[in-house]
Amino acid sequence: MNPTSTYRLQLQPDFPFARAAAVLPYLAGLGISHLHLSPVLEAVPGSTHGYDVTDPTRVRAELGGEDGLRALARAAREHGMGLVVDVVPNHMALCPRHSPALWEVLRSGPASPYARWFDVDWDAGGGRVLLPVLAGPFGEELAAVRVNGDAVEYGEHRFPLRADGPAPDADLVELLDAQHYRLGWWRLARTELTYRRFFTVAELIGVRVEDPAVFDATHAKILELVRDGVVEGLRVDHPDGLADPEAYLARLDEATGGACWTVVEKVLAGGEHLPPSWPVAGTTGYDALRYVDGLFTDPQGAAELTTSYRRFTDVAGDRGGHWDATARRAAHRVVTHALASETAALTRLAVRVCAGEPALRDHAPWALRAAVRELLVRLPVYRPYRVGGEEVLTLRAAAVAKATFPVLAESSAVDVVRDLALGRLGAGADHDAFRARFAQTASALRAKSVEDTAFYRYVPLLSANEVGGDPGEPALTPAAFHEHCGRIARDWPTTGTVLTTHDTKRSADVRARIAVLSQCPERWDAFLAQVTEEAARTDGGRAPDAQVAWAAWQTAVGFGFPYEDRLRAALLKGAREAALHTSWTEPDETYERALAAFVAAGPAGPPLYTVAQFARELEPWARANALGAALLHLTMPGVPDVYQGTEREYLALVDPDNRAPFDEGAGDEKTALTRAALRLRRERPEVFGASGAYAPLEVSGPAAEHCVAYCRKGEVVVAVTRLALRLERAGGWRGTEVELPEGPWADVLAGRAVRGGRVAVAELFLEGPVALLARPRD
Repeated sequence: MNPTSTYRLQLQPDFPFARAAAVLPYLAGLGISHLHLSPVLEAVPGSTHGYDVTDPTRVRAELGGEDGLRALARAAREHGMGLVVDVVPNHMALCPRHSPALWEVLRSGPASPYARWFDVDWDAGGGRVLLPVLAGPFGEELAAVRVNGDAVEYGEHRFPLRADGPAPDADLVELLDAQHYRLGWWRLARTELTYRRFFTVAELIGVRVEDPAVFDATHAKILELVRDGVVEGLRVDHPDGLADPEAYLARLDEATGGACWTVVEKVLAGGEHLPPSWPVAGTTGYDALRYVDGLFTDPQGAAELTTSYRRFTDVAGDRGGHWDATARRAAHRVVTHALASETAALTRLAVRVCAGEPALRDHAPWALRAAVRELLVRLPVYRPYRVGGEEVLTLRAAAVAKATFPVLAESSAVDVVRDLALGRLGAGADHDAFRARFAQTASALRAKSVEDTAFYRYVPLLSANEVGGDPGEPALTPAAFHEHCGRIARDWPTTGTVLTTHDTKRSADVRARIAVLSQCPERWDAFLAQVTEEAARTDGGRAPDAQVAWAAWQTAVGFGFPYEDRLRAALLKGAREAALHTSWTEPDETYERALAAFVAAGPAGPPLYTVAQFARELEPWARANALGAALLHLTMPGVPDVYQGTEREYLALVDPDNRAPFDEGAGDEKTALTRAALRLRRERPEVFGASGAYAPLEVSGPAAEHCVAYCRKGEVVVAVTRLALRLERAGGWRGTEVELPEGPWADVLAGRAVRGGRVAVAELFLEGPVALLARPRD
């Protein structure tokens, strides 16, 4: 059975299966049909997220083990709910002491039956896999390495000794050189890595689920839970990282008998659509987030904010002044630095292919390397697929990439790389490996350069800097929203939708507050001038750079009150991700101390009263944004996923701030709205499910652009106010009307009767900025 709604719970040792079972009555009362659980398989001890899987054959003991999970499923069924679980097929933790399979691979090398599990280039490593775990160069850290029985130990790390190697009492260097692995300085991961990793995280090693035997071994437990009815839905984490996502999803669909509701964490960008051949219900919903958030952003005000931002920060175009230039500069940095080992691997493959093709032998390695980089940087999507790959690689990337070559003849290397990526240059192991690895690297580059770098460099309106979003075009029209919903209702009616997740950089309610600034850029300018002056009077109150000051004050307004520890942590993470003044690998202690001092003396110092006052002044409009976004999310085509705690006001920043254990908390008007919408979905699944039609309602009058209204299958009407501050400044609704389907309607939120036909919008919103109507049922 497809869910009518899901509720995401972040499992961790402090919130195991038993704690999840204890909140079932509350969630059932909320109207939830399925619990959405973060990864449930064995992970690194103490992990608060579970994506660092160590053993996919067992349910995580720290959460209560398999007995605990099955007990949770039984309890959920007693409350009329099922379970959806997060599946992590792309990677496992590089933690051999807790991973039986990885331990065996490091002990026995490429001959191990588990060696096929992991995406390791044994040839590139001379038959050894680089483990970049040392805090410093090998010679400096050798004294900290010791042998203990049949294992090598270094700090918290433990690695096996090969059974056929030197005796444990041999010379330490000789002993280490004889292993199937090489202990190396952590910095070597950038250029010397011999295994595929998750993005740039060397602690997560890629898994080869494209191998049927590896798929069977790593999915046996999850599939058993599906067959036994314990699990009814799957969220597939990061399918872009797989060698062949479509083949994987087809195998998963076949293994589950097609009876499992499955969504994929696929971020759509550059106007792309989910490949129609994928046997899934849809995405996890970042595309919905983009369309909902865009509705509540004023295009004119966003443009004015951008002008103010450039004046205030005085940053160059590619260092945060212009979106496209910033994203491109970030991509160049990531592809040449953080992903250097990945591009080197692609270059080696391309060189080997060219060496075997007489017509291609004269392509120099440097030209192939440059072509790989330039094509990757210019891809407008996360990765090219069979459908659409021709367009994004040939028409939208290759032509521009060629222009970067100083000699036109050498630019033909771009054609070679493009054709390899598209599978045009014949067949063979190297051809297939290049095509898969190019696509995998493309997705890692896009995620790291856009989400984790450019989003922290270009910050005129922080509410637009969210996964799946487009900071260069943050606002969307009602017509665009309706077009999206109509297409989803037709093509992917049971796809997932989200507003807040464990990966969003700011919760929906924080973004709703910040988005109000697009409706009053002049008030933001005045506020910014005031708090900058107030902070400057305090020791440490001058920000280390203008960009971080702009971001700090916007974040503080989004919070409503500057919580110093949480704000400081989020800003420090942002500064390191941006890598303009400090970074994770090269932290600038002087800059970071200045940043901490600025947070303490600025947003969390004397100006905090000005911040709180400004946030209170914007509260009515933030409320309209937050309630409007919530109601759209809960009623638009698709299956809404409610992140833990977001059924009430939920103010959180980037992880780990948004991953605290679930707290039931107290309800508010957003809770009442959520409960009403979710119960309606549960009571009338035919209205919101696969057959639930979507029809925009006509709004006419001077303020028509401020009302978004639609009808679901003639049974439910939704109407929300957008850009409420602009609306008030323009004089209110002024006779604007909405055309409701004829007949009686019940106002679910206000508890009153409404007649169909032409209705004054002001009357519809008499009780608040949103309305939810339903056909009365006896």
